[in-house]
Amino acid sequence: MNDNAIGLDQDQKRAIKWYLLAADQEHPIAQNNLGVMYEFGEGVALNHGIAVKWYRLAANNDYPVSQFNLGLAYEAGSGVEKDYNEAVKLFRLAADQKYSLAQNALGVMYEEGKGVTQDYAEALRWYHLAAEGEEALAQINVGNLYENGFGVKQDYVEALRWYRLASDQESALARTHIGSYYQNGFGVEQDYTEAQKWYLLAAKQGNGTAQNNMAGIYEHGLGVKQDYDKALKWYRLAAEQDLPVAQTNLGVMYQNGYGVDQDYVEAHKWYLDASQRGYADAQTNLGVMYEFGFGVTVDHKQASNWFLKAAEQGSSKAQTNLGSMYQFGNGVVKDISKALNWYSLAAKQGNKIAQRNLGLIHHH
Repeated sequence: MNDNAIGLDQDQKRAIKWYLLAADQEHPIAQNNLGVMYEFGEGVALNHGIAVKWYRLAANNDYPVSQFNLGLAYEAGSGVEKDYNEAVKLFRLAADQKYSLAQNALGVMYEEGKGVTQDYAEALRWYHLAAEGEEALAQINVGNLYENGFGVKQDYVEALRWYRLASDQESALARTHIGSYYQNGFGVEQDYTEAQKWYLLAAKQGNGTAQNNMAGIYEHGLGVKQDYDKALKWYRLAAEQDLPVAQTNLGVMYQNGYGVDQDYVEAHKWYLDASQRGYADAQTNLGVMYEFGFGVTVDHKQASNWFLKAAEQGSSKAQTNLGSMYQFGNGVVKDISKALNWYSLAAKQGNKIAQRNLGLIHHH
């Protein structure tokens, strides 16, 4: 441990000592701060149960920050049994005191129908209240409602306005949204240079999605000269944050030798990381590696298992590959009925290979 770490540890222990003295006199801020220290293991052993105890004491003293923190604990089931109804109750107590994070959280509960009946209008009302308090997350959430047309008429221009408001508060997530709007021409004229500008701002703030999108700009030469080295750099930064899409994209770079020596072992590693997080594209790619023995021993059973995981998530490529496994009995018991089922699901999504295979089966 370095000298700075030792000093920090000593400072945290002193903080706990003084917080305990104040908390014993029912000082809600001290009680809440003790909860935070136990929740995140700052100067004490991490203990969500003890964190909840301190949050509850402060919440009972009508401290909105603790009511919000206790609500988060109930929403996540952290230190207490998960209870959306209790979370809503606590968020509402804090929201009624104009605590903007709680107002936003209550909006999320209404948007997602957790502990309350799903109600986009009520979600929007709470988001607006939080947004008036300049809560960037709420401004982004208002933007999301307009982007997706949830409870309001879909309106990319209005969504972009809200994202810009959040961006003015240095929100990396909002800047990533703005970059995406310029890249795809949502509510603005498509402009790759402007997209790159916004992605770069967010990427430098550490936003993984922005880093992944920056990589895509360089990989595909969108408004810039194609540059695999820069693509690799940004994919790696995002992948190291455990972002499955970036891990998959990095795997593709290694599998195909884009900007690096072709390396199936490294590709397999990144696909596996993303697959274990449930990312369908990675699971499909991993299945292909096992099907054809790219960097691994051919294993049709493993291939089928990974295709199934991705197919159940709606991946048309995985559905097609799984249909083929059933058609020819590779890794599974041959079953034309199941093959037809998986091909049909993929074909309905417009997968041309599945459509062709269905035609061949029915023709013969």
